[in-house]
Amino acid sequence: MAGTAVSGRLAWRVARLAEIRQETPTARTLVFDIPGWPGHLAGQHVDVRLTAADGYTAQRSYSLAAPVNGDRIELTVQRVADGEVSEHLTGPYAVGDPVEIRGPIGGWFVWRPAESAPVLLVAGGAGIVPLMSMIRARREAGSKALFRLVYSLRTPAELYYAEELRRPYAGLDITYVYTRELPEGRSGIPRRIDVATLNIVAWPVDFGATTYICGPTGFVETAADILLALGHSPQSIRTERFGPSRD
Repeated sequence: MAGTAVSGRLAWRVARLAEIRQETPTARTLVFDIPGWPGHLAGQHVDVRLTAADGYTAQRSYSLAAPVNGDRIELTVQRVADGEVSEHLTGPYAVGDPVEIRGPIGGWFVWRPAESAPVLLVAGGAGIVPLMSMIRARREAGSKALFRLVYSLRTPAELYYAEELRRPYAGLDITYVYTRELPEGRSGIPRRIDVATLNIVAWPVDFGATTYICGPTGFVETAADILLALGHSPQSIRTERFGPSRD
C-alpha cells in the first residue's frame, strides 16, 4: 500500500465511473472502478485529469472519501463556479465515462486502524471528505479508538453524508456548527467555530489525542491556532487545507 507516495512517481490509471450519489444540490460522490488499484489509507488523496478532444488537459486533487474497497474508490466533488474539472464531474459526467486518476498521495494526513489514541476531527465544509474516510475506516476495522467530529457548515442543506451521519456510531460524537442558517427547531444563532466550541469538544491535552483539521485555509488556520492556545502540541495537529491563505 502506498503511504507516502509522491505524485511524480505515480502512473496515471484510466478509471471509469460506476456510481453516482448526490450529497447536496452542488456536490456528488463519484464511485470509480480502477483495475489494479494499489490501495490507500484514510486521509489520502488523488489527482484527477481530464483531457479534451483537442488535447487540452485540466487536473485537480480530490480527497478519497472511503477506505479501501478492492479496485473501487470514492471521491466527493463540490461544484465550483467556472471550475474546469468540478463542473464536468458534477455535470455531464456519466456512469461508464472514463477519467485519469493518479494516486494515492500523502502520508502525513492519514489515520491507520492500528492507532488507538483518541481522535478529534475538525471539518469545514467540503473538508469533511477525508475525515469521513477516517470515520468509515474506523467502523470497518472495528476500532475502539474514540472519535469526536466537529463539522462546520453554512446551512443544513450543505451537509454531506447526511443519512450516514445520522446513524449511531459507537465511540463517535458529532457536534455541528452552522455559520449562516440553523436547522429547523434548533435554538441559538449561527456562529463559527470558536474557543468556546473547541474548549468543550477537544480532548483534554493529557489524553494524547491526534487532531485532523480540513477545510478552507482560513478555517484551518483559525482552528489550529485555537487548539495551540488551549495547550495542544503542534505535533498532535495535522492539517489539510484548500483555497487562499487567511492573510
